[in-house]
Amino acid sequence: MIHATWGRQMMSSGQPIPPVPRSADLEIRRVGYGHPDALRLIAAVQAEYVVRYGGPDETPLDPLMFEPPTGSFYVGYLDAVAVATGAWRRSGVEALGSTATVEVKRMYVAPTARGRGLGRLMLARLEESAAGLGAEVVVLETGLRQPEAIALYESAGYVSVPAFGYYKDAPLSRCYGRRLPTTG
Repeated sequence: MIHATWGRQMMSSGQPIPPVPRSADLEIRRVGYGHPDALRLIAAVQAEYVVRYGGPDETPLDPLMFEPPTGSFYVGYLDAVAVATGAWRRSGVEALGSTATVEVKRMYVAPTARGRGLGRLMLARLEESAAGLGAEVVVLETGLRQPEAIALYESAGYVSVPAFGYYKDAPLSRCYGRRLPTTG
């Protein structure tokens, strides 16, 4: 089980936010792309893209891209409720001096579960899983209308990389990459 811990936060008035549990257990399970919880959260992130960008993510995806050893799809559960997704697929995009790359897709945390570090936990799980299957670099594409995602990726050590993929020429698109730590 993966754990997220966060401290006591203050409201803008200076009063403490009512106590929250010191830690939350996020259970991250590998599932198929067509799993009902995955499909529900994919629909939710697509709806959010419509609000933020005026349309869904139209990147062509084949569910088989997310089956080991060429990819994996994960759902995160809090108290048996699906609240987060994340996936990776082999990419081959050249970034940070390597073509042993994987691309992160479908990173999402439900609004009711945000602000607890769950996205960071999911990202760490994706990186760990991809590294275990030989990835050297993780790349991803996000957009300017997702400043919280950009903040997460930059704080996790991701740096700007040349644009790639379906949205490489889109003015709101931003591409990032991170070299994974090597073992040995």
